[in-house]
Amino acid sequence: MKKRDLVIGVPKEIDANCHCVSVTPQTVKNLAGEGYSLVVQSKAGEKAFYRDDFYAAAGARIVPDAESAYGGADVIFKIRPPRVNEKTGKHELELMKEGATIFAFLTPTQDRQVVEKLVERRLTGFAMELIPRLSRAQSMDALTSLGTVMGYRVAVIASNLLGKFFPLLMTPGGTIQPANVLVIGAGVAGLEAIATCKRLGAKVEAFDTRPAVKEQVESLGAKFVEMELPQDIETKYGYAKEASPEFLAKEKEAISGRLPRADVVITTALVYGRKAPILITEEMVSLMPPGSVIVDLAAEQGGNCELSEPGITAERHGVIIYGCRDIPSQLPLHTSLLYSRNVVNAFNNLYAAEDDTVDLGDEINANALATYKGEIVSELVKNFFQNKGGQP
Repeated sequence: MKKRDLVIGVPKEIDANCHCVSVTPQTVKNLAGEGYSLVVQSKAGEKAFYRDDFYAAAGARIVPDAESAYGGADVIFKIRPPRVNEKTGKHELELMKEGATIFAFLTPTQDRQVVEKLVERRLTGFAMELIPRLSRAQSMDALTSLGTVMGYRVAVIASNLLGKFFPLLMTPGGTIQPANVLVIGAGVAGLEAIATCKRLGAKVEAFDTRPAVKEQVESLGAKFVEMELPQDIETKYGYAKEASPEFLAKEKEAISGRLPRADVVITTALVYGRKAPILITEEMVSLMPPGSVIVDLAAEQGGNCELSEPGITAERHGVIIYGCRDIPSQLPLHTSLLYSRNVVNAFNNLYAAEDDTVDLGDEINANALATYKGEIVSELVKNFFQNKGGQP
């Protein structure tokens, strides 16, 4: 099969809370111009403000249902992890033809069923979240794209929830001091939250377990919270490692000292494939001033705040606690735009050859491929299954 003989399918996300789409009409136009055939499920992009007629005008064929989008495609572009459709009782991967390829956030180290389906149907599964953070992979890094969206959005949410101004104001009635913001976690989302809070005029401090990010934090005009940090707290690809209980206790102590002065706390501390660490206990929440705000970006992975719940805004001890859920879907147009570029760049890297052969020696492919034609490729995924009682 020649590369341009591949048919690309774009299904509608079945999660009601997901308003994003994996491919935009402009990307469809680019792919169609390269000779690819594209099938897009009707209303796949509707919630992201990309209508069916936009896709049709770009060169896609609009199909009425998921079965047509999946079954007629050699390659599937998706965002959310494939799962069982509660309306039909079928797993989304069961709709794909054998030997096809899917690009998506696959959660292959958390969801055994996904990997079992990939193996069973001899599918190639490219996990967007496993793309290593290499300079060559920046254009494919969907985690960075989503982190940018989430960091911006949580800062805006915090400013909306806080019952006071963010910036310093000089008024006839006197001077209003800027809000004090503490950002916990200075990954992509945390750095974007810092930058946005600074643009809104807040005074910002930031904490992270990785000493290497101090310079980045300070370059954005924020103060880096100092404490004794271990030297091996991140992976070779720049992701945070899980910290020891002793170190978590030191973190909480450092954070607690700043909470009585914090108007806003934004938490973004995540460890890939694991439950988020609890960094703010209920006792620590009670240290914050009345009317202050906690926005917990990690709520869907267990939460950095002990009291946060995904999708819930609650008030505890006089503090407003917002548990984030589906933050990228709150900005669906630009989330879809960024992800669309990422997924197509990943596709072009995987199928760099003139036919459908794949270079498994390529570092990006070797890390991001959960499976290749039904065989588990990723060492991370292999280790996950070995620790869970053997491979399927």
